[in-house]
Amino acid sequence: MSPNDAIAPVLPPGHASLPADELLVIANEYVEAGRLDAGERLAGHVLRALPHAGQALQLLGLIAFRRGRHADAASFIERGIAAGSVNHTQWRNLSEIYRTQVRLDEALAAARRAIALDPADPLNFFNLSMVQFDRLELEGAVSAARAALDLNPKLPEAHMKLAQILLTQGAFAEGWREYEWRYQIPGAAPLMPATDKPQWDGTKPDGKLLLIGDQGYGDVIQFMRYMPWVRSIADDIVIASSQELAGIVAQAAPGIPQFHRWEDIPPFAAYCALSGLPRLHGTTLETIPQGVPYLQADPALAAAWKAKLDARLPAGLKRVGIAWAGRPTHNNDLNRTVTLATLKEIGDVAGVALVSLQKGPAAAQADSFPGAAPILNLDAEISSFEDTLAIIDGLDLLITVDTSVAHMAGAMGKPIWVMLPFAPDFRWLLWRTDSPWYPTLRLFRHRAPRRWDVLVPEVAHALAQFVAGAA
Repeated sequence: MSPNDAIAPVLPPGHASLPADELLVIANEYVEAGRLDAGERLAGHVLRALPHAGQALQLLGLIAFRRGRHADAASFIERGIAAGSVNHTQWRNLSEIYRTQVRLDEALAAARRAIALDPADPLNFFNLSMVQFDRLELEGAVSAARAALDLNPKLPEAHMKLAQILLTQGAFAEGWREYEWRYQIPGAAPLMPATDKPQWDGTKPDGKLLLIGDQGYGDVIQFMRYMPWVRSIADDIVIASSQELAGIVAQAAPGIPQFHRWEDIPPFAAYCALSGLPRLHGTTLETIPQGVPYLQADPALAAAWKAKLDARLPAGLKRVGIAWAGRPTHNNDLNRTVTLATLKEIGDVAGVALVSLQKGPAAAQADSFPGAAPILNLDAEISSFEDTLAIIDGLDLLITVDTSVAHMAGAMGKPIWVMLPFAPDFRWLLWRTDSPWYPTLRLFRHRAPRRWDVLVPEVAHALAQFVAGAA
C-alpha cells in the first residue's frame, strides 16, 4: 500500500468547493493543531487532483514524520522538492528526516542547502548542529549552535544543543549554564507549578529548600549523589519525586521528607531541580562527588531473590543481567534501544545464564530469545525498584543499553557494562571506556551509528574473557 492509499476521499462539509491553496492552508492548521487525520485527508485530496502539488507533498511528508513513518516522510518531501516546492524549510525538514534514518551524509548536505537558501534563519543552524553532533563533528556542531544563537540569543533548542555538546566534551562550566535552558524548550514539561519563589542560588536558604527529582529515573539516581553537599548548606530540605523512586531517594537522602503530589508540598523558600545541582556545585570532571556506593539492596529482599535465582537457573553459570530497551519517549531512544535478538552473540557465550531486567512491552522478547544461554524473564515479578536492586545484588555482571538500570547498578558499585549510541548522552563523555560518575562501569561505544553488528561481537568477546576470568 502506498502512503496515499490510506487517505479517505471524503472531505469535511464545506471544503469540497475550496481551491487547492485554501485547502492546504486549512490542512496545515489541522496539522499544527494535532489533527493529523483531518490534515492528511485534505492534503491527500489536493494531491489526487494535482499529483505534482509540491505543498501537498511537503505537508504529507510532515504528517508521515510525525506518525513515525520516516521513509514515507522522506519520499514525500523529496517529491515535493522535485515538484518545485523548494525553500529552506523543506530542506531543513528533509535533513531532520535523513538524520533519524541515519543517512547522515544526506542530512548534512540538506542542512547546508537550507542554510544556503536562508542564512538568516537560526533554526537552519540549529538543525546543522544536530546533524553534526550525530556525526560527532563536535567543533562544527558547537559553531553551528553558536551561529544559531548569534541570530536568536533566546532560542532554547540551540542553547540545549550547545549544552549537550559542551558537557559531552567535558566543558562543564559553560555546559551546566547552558543546560538551564532545558525547561524553556517549546513543549517541554514544566519543572513544577508556577511559583513566586526563587530558584536556589547555592547559598544557605532562608527557610525550606525544595529539591525536585526531575527528568528521567536515571537522572534522579545520578544526581542524588549531591545530597551530602546540599545538606552541608541547607538545614531544612524536602524532596519532590515520583512515588516509584521513594525507596531510592530515602537511601540517598535519609531522613529528608518526600512528597509525591504538588499539593502536599509545604511552603518553601527556594527550589532547585536535582539536575541543576552540578551547576551550583561547580562540578568539573575532577570534582564529581563520589561516595559510591550510595545505593544498596535490602538484605532480606536480596536473599529472597538469590534463592529464586538459585532455584531457577543452572548452577555453575555466570549470572548476567541484561536490559536492551529504554523508555520509548526518550529523545534518543531510536539510537539506544535494540531488539534482544540483536544481542544473540552475547547469549551464545558459553558459561552464561541471562537474567532479564527488562520492563515494558520489550520484555516479551525474552520468551523467544534465539541465543544458547538460558534466560529468565522477570518482567512479571519485578514490582519495584527495590526488586531491581535486589536482583542486581545477586548478579555477576549487568549488560545494558543506556537506561536507568545502568545508574542503579553504578550507584550500587556493581559491575556493569553499558552499550552506548555512537553520539552518546552527555554524561558518558567521549571515547573513554570508564566513567567518572560510576567507578565500576565499563562503556562500550559504537564505531559508527547503529552498528550493533559491530558492537555486539565486541561485547560478546569481552564477556567470554570475563567468564574465563581474564576480565
